[in-house]
Amino acid sequence: MCRFLVVRSAEGFDPSPMVDTFRERCRRSAEFQGHGYGLALLASGRWERYRSLTPIWEDSRPLPRKVEVLVVHARSAFRNEGIDVLNNMPFYREDLCFVFNGELRGVRLKATGRIGAEKIFHVILEQGPDLSEALAATDRLVRSRSRYVRAMNVALTDGSAIYAHCRFAERPDYFTLHYRTGELSGVSSEPLDESFRPMANGETRVL
Repeated sequence: MCRFLVVRSAEGFDPSPMVDTFRERCRRSAEFQGHGYGLALLASGRWERYRSLTPIWEDSRPLPRKVEVLVVHARSAFRNEGIDVLNNMPFYREDLCFVFNGELRGVRLKATGRIGAEKIFHVILEQGPDLSEALAATDRLVRSRSRYVRAMNVALTDGSAIYAHCRFAERPDYFTLHYRTGELSGVSSEPLDESFRPMANGETRVL
């Protein structure tokens, strides 16, 4: 039951204020978000990627002053298991960046990956090149082959757009994704300020 934030702007933006707000939200979260974190930044057309087992609120890694895309994920490991930096998101395929927040039970799917979130990423990739349709198809597939989907929130970005999907069966206060539009668009596990609006349950949105 992790937390994530994905933001993009064609004009570029300073990522530090949003990361600082995200850090504080993770530190104060009702669920422990301290099993490490991952960060991806797109600046001048090049990705910079970083992962750590340090809780995000204890890491003061300096950030570029201007980026086009920010992806950050704080991990809350299911049952405190699999605490390994290789299990920290974002996960990648070339320029595609993926983050996940949720919990699936009794899943009957064959997919490669070290943990459930990575398997969901590979399932999405198998659904075709249209990422919006792939997210919707994966949602249908996972729900049909799982005993219970407590939540399955996903965001992907290829640098030119953000694709987000929100799905939950309980705790809407915790699992509802929030998004913002405009020059600085993005999606977050929770609203960072009043510019973020809630996504509908089952909604797929392109930003």
